[in-house]
Amino acid sequence: MSGMRTMLASAIMVGALGVGYGMWSVISPGEERRREMIKVIHKRLLYSRRRCALTLQEFAVRTPSEEEEDARPRKHSRVGKIG
Repeated sequence: MSGMRTMLASAIMVGALGVGYGMWSVISPGEERRREMIKVIHKRLLYSRRRCALTLQEFAVRTPSEEEEDARPRKHSRVGKIG
């Protein structure tokens, strides 16, 4: 009886593995779909790099230089003054 139970458990495990592999092979994308996905990912990466570069460039344009920072009039702070 123990041998029969072992054989049945082994057969069920092999069947479950077979069903899992079959589902994985049906769900996983084919070669053409993979190529298409890689192209889309590459385009998004290029777009993201371009957007990041433009953002950094805009920050560099809007950030005042040291000369501009020194020439700008400053408001006096009232911190620590009484009255």
